[in-house]
Amino acid sequence: MSTPAAPPTDRPIVLVAAAALIDVDGRVLICQRPEGKSLAGLWEFPGGKVEKGETPEECLIRELHEELGITVAQACLAPFVFASHTYETFHLLMPLYLLRRWEGIVTAREHKAMAWVKPDKLCDYEMPPADIPLVAWLRDVL
Repeated sequence: MSTPAAPPTDRPIVLVAAAALIDVDGRVLICQRPEGKSLAGLWEFPGGKVEKGETPEECLIRELHEELGITVAQACLAPFVFASHTYETFHLLMPLYLLRRWEGIVTAREHKAMAWVKPDKLCDYEMPPADIPLVAWLRDVL
């Protein structure tokens, strides 16, 4: 017996691409959202909204340069897992990529703070609801 499909909603689907930067010590970079933005003060994986006509990989290359000052080759972005979460006014679909190689020095250009965190300690940081399930995947795989 199949379960009936959920009724459609008028919430738009927002596509956001994110990256788990992993350093040589196996730590993952998380960034604190700045004041004045939604979910300010929460910790997240760097990335951003995919613009019209842009692939998630192109978005990450652009966003990681804008947010962190690093240059990323598309071949270094490894698709990992995705989050699907309904917020009050939209539904978020967020692919998470693993990234171990980049050029430049990671610098907080747009975030309030940054932290390199061991995967088993990521749960100690308050994150947006969509990011929370990704933490378990990172902990289990890294």
